[in-house]
Amino acid sequence: MAVTVENADDLTRAPGASVTPDTLPNDLDITDLVLGGGAEASHRDTVQVQYEGRLVSNSSEFDSSWSRGGTPVEFPLGQVIDGFKLGISGMREGGRRILVVPPHQGYGPQGAGGVIPGNAHLVFVVDLVKVN
Repeated sequence: MAVTVENADDLTRAPGASVTPDTLPNDLDITDLVLGGGAEASHRDTVQVQYEGRLVSNSSEFDSSWSRGGTPVEFPLGQVIDGFKLGISGMREGGRRILVVPPHQGYGPQGAGGVIPGNAHLVFVVDLVKVN
């Protein structure tokens, strides 16, 4: 699988990811685009992130904090899908990371909200803004 990020190292702009599916990972795949230098996130923290989420199957965006005005989203890391919890844990503030999330670490066979089909592989580009 190939993920291309238009603004790979510019955290002031939406990532603009595109996905070319071929071999899909069985487990979470993490690629750092920018290594942050701030506080390190753990599964016990509340984090603020900017993110873009895409379906691997057709590269379509299903959710993005950038598309909703570019305001970071805050949530307890222990209360999100495993792909986010595991993928953001260990990340440092100021970093940008690609997460390729297989279905069992995402929304599984049920999908989510009529937007994410069941058993979908997902790609997120995540910027860690703050660890609380």
